[in-house]
Amino acid sequence: MHSQQQELDLIAACAFGLEAIVRRELSGLGIDATIGESGRVHFRGNLETVAKANLWLRCADRVLIRVAEFAAADFDALFETTKAISWGDWIPVDGEFTVTGRSVKSTLTSVPACQRAVKRAIVDAMRRDHATETLPETGASYPVDIALLKDTATITIDTTGRSLHRRGYRSAVTAAPLKETLAAAMVMLSYWKRDRPLVDPFCGSGTILIEAAMIGRNMAPGQSREFRFEQWQDAPREAILQLRTEALQGVLEPLPQRLLGSDTDFRVLRFARENAEAAGVTADVHFETADVRDSRSSRRFGCLITNPPYGMRLGRDWEIEELYAALPNVLRHLPTWSFYFLTSFSAFEKVLGRSADRRRKLYNGRIECTYYQFQGPKPVADSPRTSASPDTAVASEVVPAAPERVDDASGDREAQSVASEPQLEKSPRPYVHAVGEAAFGALADNAQHQADLFATRLRKRAKHFRKMMARRNITCFRLYERDVPEIPLVVDRYENYLHLSEFERPHDRDAAQHAAWLDLMAATAGEALDVPKQNVFLKRRSRQRGNTQHEKISQTDQRIPVQEGGLTFLVNLADYIDTGLFLDHRVTRGMVREQSAGKHVLNLFAYTGSFTTYAAAGGAASTTSVDLSQTYLDWAQENLKANGLSGPQHQFAAMDIGEFIRRHRTGEVYDLVICDPPTFSNSKRTDEDWNVQTDAVPLLNNILKLVRPGGVIFFSTNFRRFKFDIESLTATAIHEISKQTVPDEFRNRRIHRCWRIEK
Repeated sequence: MHSQQQELDLIAACAFGLEAIVRRELSGLGIDATIGESGRVHFRGNLETVAKANLWLRCADRVLIRVAEFAAADFDALFETTKAISWGDWIPVDGEFTVTGRSVKSTLTSVPACQRAVKRAIVDAMRRDHATETLPETGASYPVDIALLKDTATITIDTTGRSLHRRGYRSAVTAAPLKETLAAAMVMLSYWKRDRPLVDPFCGSGTILIEAAMIGRNMAPGQSREFRFEQWQDAPREAILQLRTEALQGVLEPLPQRLLGSDTDFRVLRFARENAEAAGVTADVHFETADVRDSRSSRRFGCLITNPPYGMRLGRDWEIEELYAALPNVLRHLPTWSFYFLTSFSAFEKVLGRSADRRRKLYNGRIECTYYQFQGPKPVADSPRTSASPDTAVASEVVPAAPERVDDASGDREAQSVASEPQLEKSPRPYVHAVGEAAFGALADNAQHQADLFATRLRKRAKHFRKMMARRNITCFRLYERDVPEIPLVVDRYENYLHLSEFERPHDRDAAQHAAWLDLMAATAGEALDVPKQNVFLKRRSRQRGNTQHEKISQTDQRIPVQEGGLTFLVNLADYIDTGLFLDHRVTRGMVREQSAGKHVLNLFAYTGSFTTYAAAGGAASTTSVDLSQTYLDWAQENLKANGLSGPQHQFAAMDIGEFIRRHRTGEVYDLVICDPPTFSNSKRTDEDWNVQTDAVPLLNNILKLVRPGGVIFFSTNFRRFKFDIESLTATAIHEISKQTVPDEFRNRRIHRCWRIEK
């Protein structure tokens, strides 16, 4: 057998893409190494070197002894050259030796045949070298491997046994598990250091954080397991014991701040905690149930390292794309951090809206992945951002479906929300190159200039309207409507609250930058108009496409009383795209009040009942409010109650408008009708879709059957391309009154179109 001090030709086998990291690890152990073919790093040393490599390598799969390498284009060459090796120096007479193999781009393509040839050759050589005919194979194991690459045979003996990724702490595996070796490589490829925050929002069973904690505390990854070569009769047992003792003595104190892991599945977090305890890093990691979209931290210069779902094993691709699309808005809240994602999702950079600073091809098992690296600014000691705070607390929230309504309070009811963000979070102003370039959300140089323009325009408009609105006793009005082309926002003032709406327009900002830009504009509006930031609400909108319509976007249920025309209305500025009070119909509501005395009033598509409230205040004999949404009708009743106008003469019907008309063909009973339908609706609670262009005239003809002679219908639509087929309407007089009904402060004079139809 070879002596313990004999120099051996060694190989650290690893996954493709990790060769440079393994070489760096060996260098850190004082071992010179070179990168060979894919997945192999070559170095030299004795059995003590073998022990050190097995104990400390974090990213390699196993440590091999290269016994021989030679040309083998046929079985004779393979058999004879293998037999010529002095196998008695490698394997004792009772040694167990299995033979594994593989062949790549070689003449000898049958791996089982190659294995049998090598096995027979070793047996013949062992009998020769040990001068015996009996090889019991009852002793220690010496696993042999024959690898053929382009007709070159490499024979190795495995010193490791179970792969090095099996540290011994992972008791249970979850779906799509990440190998410990790959997790360690992800950490070692990042800029994370033990004194920096680290977050994994898709932590699963916690492998990345556990490996990081072990790296940060200088814990040997192989400390809690045994290796194959330790059973060999010539193993340097005293040296191995000394290495393990020194490794224990070298473990550092717990990390200065706990590493944070979260996942939406509370069950896998139980495994994560068990694994952390088994690895001895319980004090260094913290796991909690949370959604990535809720991630926030005020800690400085941290790293987010994660292995999110790919859409291959977990989830459907459209769900994954939606998840990834939400990431920029999350990452921009960590402007001084660096981000690292391992994923096989090919459209990752496209969905995120920007290219990675670096990318590296890696394999998670057999899945080809890319490790995307987004580098944040270099840490500095004098950063203006606040220092470390307690562990981030995040929470997820289930948002129910919205009542069916397509209209939009700021005027363009063809728009659809894609996100909303009430400005309630106590956070610094958007990041503007304070300490270098942020990985996500850094604002362009012209952002502050745009904010200054916006502030100037808002102050000018506020000064212009101050006396006029006060004279008319108007406290809720349109203040800004895309006045500056490069700032396509709408700002409505609801007394001491601001409601900002953003419409989808082309720009050169990525998703995170645009979200930060919107935050800057919201903060600017609040400061310019002296409105507290908790009273500023921002909502993003995009044009409706196909059958899309509005959904509820938050769940605060915060209703604020505001005044209009001497009446009180409850508005919700956070939960819906629409606030509950359409400002563009302020004048129309006044017309309804003036004509309601003693009248029987029907309010179709009643929404929150603002027209009903005005009619009741005008002395209507009765009102009937019809809307498909019971939620909105409850809101309408609250508006009546807030004005002391409740009573049995005010009826509410939660049903489809067509169904209401079919059920109430009881003759001509109404004097005044308000019909303000959405552009379209495809509610699941009705069998038919609604389209204002095709369905409005038939509906109006049916409504006329319920109206007394001389009665009036106020019909309004926000569909700008609406073509009214007046000839098909059975009415006495039809007059468009759009110019009279659009309030003075609206720059868009086509915010709605309105007709007065008399029977």
